[in-house]
Amino acid sequence: MQKAEKISSTTSVRAAVCALLTVAIFAAFAIRLFSWQIIRADSYQDDALSSASYTMTTDASRGEILDRNGKELVINDAGYMIIFNKLYMKEGTENEVINKLIHLMAIRHEEWVDALPIVIDEKGEYRYKPDCEATIEFIKSKSMLDMNRYATAADCMAAFEDRFDLTDSEYTDQEKRDIISVRYNMEFKGYSNSTPYRFAENISRDMIAIVMENSQGFPGVECAGSFVRFYKEGALLPHVIGSVGAISQEEYDDLKDKGYTLDDTIGKSGIEAAMEQYLKGVSGEKRVTKTSDGAIVDEVETVKAVPGNTVYLTIDAKLQDATNRALAQNVKEAAKTHSDCVAGAAVMIDLDDFSVLASSTYPTFDQQKYMTDEKYYNNLVGDATLPLFDRALTGNFIIGSTFKPCVAAAALEEGVVTSSTQIFCKQNYDYYKSDIIRCMGYHSNETVEDALRDSCNYYFAEVGRQLGIKTMDFYAEKFGLGVSTGIELYESRGILAGRDSETWYEGNTCQAAIGQSDNAFTPIQLATYAATIANDGVRLRTHFVDKVTDYTKKETILDNSAQPEVVETAGVSTENMRIVKEGMRKVVTSGTAKDYFSTYKVKVAGKTGTAENIGTDNVTFIAFAPYDNPKVALAVVIEHGGEGKYSMGTAKAMLDAYFGLDKKTSSKTSSNTSSKTNSKTTEQ
Repeated sequence: MQKAEKISSTTSVRAAVCALLTVAIFAAFAIRLFSWQIIRADSYQDDALSSASYTMTTDASRGEILDRNGKELVINDAGYMIIFNKLYMKEGTENEVINKLIHLMAIRHEEWVDALPIVIDEKGEYRYKPDCEATIEFIKSKSMLDMNRYATAADCMAAFEDRFDLTDSEYTDQEKRDIISVRYNMEFKGYSNSTPYRFAENISRDMIAIVMENSQGFPGVECAGSFVRFYKEGALLPHVIGSVGAISQEEYDDLKDKGYTLDDTIGKSGIEAAMEQYLKGVSGEKRVTKTSDGAIVDEVETVKAVPGNTVYLTIDAKLQDATNRALAQNVKEAAKTHSDCVAGAAVMIDLDDFSVLASSTYPTFDQQKYMTDEKYYNNLVGDATLPLFDRALTGNFIIGSTFKPCVAAAALEEGVVTSSTQIFCKQNYDYYKSDIIRCMGYHSNETVEDALRDSCNYYFAEVGRQLGIKTMDFYAEKFGLGVSTGIELYESRGILAGRDSETWYEGNTCQAAIGQSDNAFTPIQLATYAATIANDGVRLRTHFVDKVTDYTKKETILDNSAQPEVVETAGVSTENMRIVKEGMRKVVTSGTAKDYFSTYKVKVAGKTGTAENIGTDNVTFIAFAPYDNPKVALAVVIEHGGEGKYSMGTAKAMLDAYFGLDKKTSSKTSSNTSSKTNSKTTEQ
């Protein structure tokens, strides 16, 4: 009994102690809360108000561009930039810091971002830069200076001086102008606590070291790493690859809801622009906490930046290089006897899926130098041969007799002729007395295959007359002439005689049937046309992008080769297509291309073309090979080339490279890594 009473007493004591401890703990919390919320509330409120947090974006690297086999074409190089960080820059010191930094940059011959469209001329007067109308209009707008449209450059500069506290300063006019340029662009780019300003990009390591050594004199000026776009194969494919540049106001207005800022770089042309949504990475974020006296007390990365995706092109870099060299060589050779020959283009297409293996334009340029060398850029812009013009995709050329296979297919399908129908060629086709067409030979009786072999103008003028221009144009569009091919890049639609002609007479139809009149097409349309013939009249979507993967190259996001897209069928029977292809085979065995391909190791089918225009004739050539099991199709145009040997010579070099027949190049058959490439076989 005593033992039970003792246990009960001990339990009661323990319970009392626990209760007291609980009360004490809650009392302590209550006292602390009372102290925080009542006694020291003003103190803590002052602390809270004396610090602030800002969210800043961190850059993401742009995606890389590779060829079909993974060869790097465009990558990101490590670079350096100088930025202004408002969180660290003392208010009122901006002008002094900018002036000192610009002078330091000048000593080192480094460039800074100069966006002001106003300069001081040789007379010491302010004037607007040419071709800057949009920027000048913005400066005068209510968003900036709120000046009337007739305000002079001097008026704007006076307003800027007042805006940026430079009116009574001792700076020279040039110093004022340069300070204003930076201050204006800082405002335009949205410079703030959360948005630093990029003062200079892609600067040298030496300059970085100098700025860091003098950091005490440049409060708020920081040196940071950056991603510099590097065109590793700058001269290989510049027109297709394209370029990047600073985002414009118009682009920003369209894209700001997609996360773009005024400080962003964006694709301006070519693949860089077409695949912008894939190449652009996703910016990260970091939170920066700053006290009222300017001290940074905390930096935390809250969102990690994600690099852009990797774009694989359908281009084979080795084949592209071989095509570039062959095209340049043949244009230069043609120029020796035809002085107006300065340009050409060539395209090769993979018949598996109509992917572009090579797309070459001559004259050309180096994309890396274009982006980094101002003198080189200015020379390109002023070059009368127009090296910046993508002739392969946007050049409309009169193509001559390479149009005849289309007319032959239409005539067979419409029943105008059969495989055995003969038309007597007496050289001069004079159905329309006011528009006599001369044939290059006196061929006597010709079937459709014979007419293709001999490129008989008489035959096709008569067939074209019977078909009519609307029917010819109907089939031309089916084969890919005068319509977009579907490529990801900007391309010309081409010109179809009759459809796009301002005036039309019946006799013009005969000229159109032989590839003259107003017919003018792009080399990529010609290559697509040749590929459609080889593919029995089924036209797939021509394309430059093979696939897109994430930046690790492990996850495929887009795959264009998985399911080739049929965009059109010519509506020509298999038998009629066979007749047309047989005629094209005769072109190279015993016709106008026999000197180049009659003994060629791979069976080829093709069609030559000589087109009259102002100056020396254009020379064109289309082909596909191997004849019995086509793998590739191509088109070559030598503008003002005069003689077919130059277009055929270029085509032969392209086929040599593809089939590994040129020991100097092994682009396609010897040792490629692409599964598509390895699937190619040579048929002789």
